[in-house]
Amino acid sequence: MCGIVGLHLRNPALYPRLGELLGGMLGEMQDRGADSAGIAVYGDPTWSPAGHGCVSLLETGIGVEGLGEAAAAVSGALGGEVAAQLVDDTLQLSAQVTAEELLAATKGVFPQALVAGFGEDLAVLKGVGAPRDLVENWGLAGASGWQGVGHTRMATESAVTPSGCHPYAVGPEQCLVHNGSFSNHATIRRELRAVGVEFDSQNDTEVGARFVAHQLAQGKDIETALKELCATFDGFYTLLVSNRDSFAVVRDAIACKPAVIAETDDWVAMASEYRALAHLPGVENARIWEPEPEVVYAWTR
Repeated sequence: MCGIVGLHLRNPALYPRLGELLGGMLGEMQDRGADSAGIAVYGDPTWSPAGHGCVSLLETGIGVEGLGEAAAAVSGALGGEVAAQLVDDTLQLSAQVTAEELLAATKGVFPQALVAGFGEDLAVLKGVGAPRDLVENWGLAGASGWQGVGHTRMATESAVTPSGCHPYAVGPEQCLVHNGSFSNHATIRRELRAVGVEFDSQNDTEVGARFVAHQLAQGKDIETALKELCATFDGFYTLLVSNRDSFAVVRDAIACKPAVIAETDDWVAMASEYRALAHLPGVENARIWEPEPEVVYAWTR
């Protein structure tokens, strides 16, 4: 049992409240997974400045006193100025280059670090511990932007470590969170490795994220990629997949994992349970429904 949440804001007047609203949603899902949590935030000007490539790193061993040295090392590898900041345990880097260029330079300096996410306008934070505590440590209430996703984890498939936390953000601006389990993930992992896809963990969710990223890299749109996932993966799941411009939800053929979607003129939101949506502004006037099995629900910014 895990908890997933997502919020896609349509009304720019709500952008300053993204972190506050997302943090409240995540906190309501704490009893669905209290061992670890993660978020992806699109558009916060402090964590991911507009027009900058961004990389989120974990397991770097860098503290506040080492930020200057870390920024200088990546700047040297990149050949341009890099800004560095710590958001709890996450080293957040940004530069006025593509995210892929910054990622390549970063990997040269921190080859053993865990890449939590990369892309324009994207910050990904993960941590082990109670979700409400992590929300406070991240200062999430002060974050702004147009879209966010989150996950609270009850580990079943792999160890409780940052590499096992969701979201899995393995392609540029892409994130996936998952409630459920894939029963044939080992077979699909071997097939993806055979075509050159690399993995950071033994988590079954990472296989789903890598599969979707591989489909998108081949030029497929998100709806097609998720339909391919439904045809390929066995198991029980609710998935939320996002990039900087879209937000999509799908459930397996039996749809035994809970999910609810709510939509207003101001926002679209989904969560494992309605209580995570109950505090959203205007929810009393929202259209609310449970997603149908194997139907892809998608919204574009």
